[in-house]
Amino acid sequence: QVQLVESGGGLVQAGDSLRLSCAASGRTLSSFIMGWFRQAPGKEREFVASISRSGGSQHQIDSVKGRFTISRDNAKNTVYLQMNGLKPEDTAVYYCAASRRATLTSTLGEYAYWGQGTQVTVSS
Repeated sequence: QVQLVESGGGLVQAGDSLRLSCAASGRTLSSFIMGWFRQAPGKEREFVASISRSGGSQHQIDSVKGRFTISRDNAKNTVYLQMNGLKPEDTAVYYCAASRRATLTSTLGEYAYWGQGTQVTVSS
């Protein structure tokens, strides 16, 4: 079992940056593929980015490439999402999640553990 807690969300203006953190307890995060998802009002939860167990491989959706960077510090049991050049369409609740899969995945159902989410609001 692993517990995930996100932090770092907030209200910012378009073009600003935020860094989300996801701290884990219960088990070491190095055992998991980690992902970030987001859910905007009235929309389904969507995949944003994932990172391999070692941190050597990452995958992002096209709409955030060049703006968002996922990283991890296994010694601190923490995963990050650095978000630069934020746009109003990035407004959503952001969730981190842990998957037992051995390879990167963007499939929501393959993530077994979820945090409670942190709100990101980008004003124009």
